Amino acid sequence: MGALRADVGIDLGTASILVYVKGKGIVLQEPSVVAIDQHTNKFLAVGEDARKMLGRTPGHIIAIRPLRNGVISDYSITEKMLKYFIQKALGKMVFKPRLIICVPSGVTEVEKRAVIEASNEAGAVKTYLIEEPIAAAIGAGIDITEPTGNMIVDVGGGTTDVAVISLGSIVVSRSIKTAGDDCDEIITRFIRKKYNMMIGERSAEDLKVNIGCAYPFEEEQFMEVKGRSLLTGLPLNVEVSSNDMLEALREPMQEIIETVHEVLEITPPELAADISSRGIIMTGGGALLYGLDKLIEQDTGISTRVAENPVECVAIGTGKSLDCVEVLEKSINNNQKTNYR
Repeated sequence: MGALRADVGIDLGTASILVYVKGKGIVLQEPSVVAIDQHTNKFLAVGEDARKMLGRTPGHIIAIRPLRNGVISDYSITEKMLKYFIQKALGKMVFKPRLIICVPSGVTEVEKRAVIEASNEAGAVKTYLIEEPIAAAIGAGIDITEPTGNMIVDVGGGTTDVAVISLGSIVVSRSIKTAGDDCDEIITRFIRKKYNMMIGERSAEDLKVNIGCAYPFEEEQFMEVKGRSLLTGLPLNVEVSSNDMLEALREPMQEIIETVHEVLEITPPELAADISSRGIIMTGGGALLYGLDKLIEQDTGISTRVAENPVECVAIGTGKSLDCVEVLEKSINNNQKTNYR
């Protein structure tokens, strides 16, 4: 017989979904991709199995990401995907679970309602929302209840959230749609322009993960990538360098730097002094891009470090917040926060 009830925290990311179950920790981490048969509207695969189909499916089968830029772009598919992951993570339940889902700091009320409705339709008895920078800070081990300023730079798949947190709330924040997915598209365009070759979404992501950088490597790295020649239409192999990636990613990295600057400029002086002494903390999968922490530190003059296990930070923080749902609800609903979008 299944458990009576579980409290669940979900990092509903554009690139991947992580499920945290109270008392167990992170029990599931899979890409937020769904493969559907257009003729029957039937789910053929979800998660990692669906990701393998990206760019490889016949005409009637589509592999899609139902979340874009951190928000729901396809409501019905997101609902079904959530239901699938909840059931996979929990198994049989006597009572519906209570869920906390994280959202980017810049989402609108309409987007928040869409997440809550999709979650409740997927089987939650009650759904709470927590903003990603708050969850990331908790997951990184910061005591957010202290009256001190902490700056979080959370680089996800769909959005980059930069926020200053004090006394359990976001004081100032900025959310931009320059993040992991945007970098993949930029790499695809760069390869097309420089090498006259078309590559797929997965190949671009592999380049970013393996040799992508925001700061030069001590020794230049190389990786062979396969695609289709735009000149001949035939398969083509090209050796791409880390310096190529540095050039391709210069513009999106500069946008992130400018956002950090903007948030620092509007941060109250006392909190800015705290950040100067405590440093900037980076979370999210994008924090793993080589040299991004060095670039931010060099540009701001403020010590910058990547949190331990940055990919899981938001999910862990979302799960830990299950212990203080009442406090969290007040924090989310209060109107003291100034959110700059």
